[in-house]
Amino acid sequence: MVTEPTGGLVAASAREREDHAQIRDLIESWVLYRDSADWEAFRGVWHSGAWMTATWFQGPAEDFVEASRAGFDAGVEILHALGGFTCRSNGSRAIAHTRMSIQQRGEIDAVLVDVTCVGRFYDFLEHRDGKWGLVRRQPAYDRDRLDTVDPLAELRLDPAILDRFPVGYRHLAYLQEQAGYRVHQGLPGLRGAEIDQLYREGDAWLAGSARPGRYL
Repeated sequence: MVTEPTGGLVAASAREREDHAQIRDLIESWVLYRDSADWEAFRGVWHSGAWMTATWFQGPAEDFVEASRAGFDAGVEILHALGGFTCRSNGSRAIAHTRMSIQQRGEIDAVLVDVTCVGRFYDFLEHRDGKWGLVRRQPAYDRDRLDTVDPLAELRLDPAILDRFPVGYRHLAYLQEQAGYRVHQGLPGLRGAEIDQLYREGDAWLAGSARPGRYL
């Protein structure tokens, strides 16, 4: 006797695709809301109690929104761009991994410079109260470079300052410290113990861990 397929696997696959599409939209909205200073919409991509880490910030997402607003109002120029995206989900939890770049313009020793940092957003997400939202964002910083806006300008960087930071974000850290920020050391990069630990935390989150990893 031939039986009709139940469609369970197809339904699950379709549901997963829809979840991942919603998560991708959320990741893209994060960049556009933040960089265009739409602060109220920016708050909406996070769930309550979410955590954010950046080179210059570590703390509750609500505080990050306000710190980003304060920096924007003070003239800090930080922009983001996104690339490839992948997502793993298990029920109401997901891990998204997105190629990104950070571009910041500012002055070092009165010379206007652009820093470009290439890395990845590693995001812990949860479906809660009828929607997907971020519960933790941890960037990984793979490589960066610094260019003078005027190609003829001369600038000499202090190697002792550069060497204090990992290769993935040392030029970004140099510029941000010149702007008065305290930059965190030991953040994840392309390889090493920090990124290995982050991947383990992502696996644990999908497996049902009580919290989205340890806060670095």
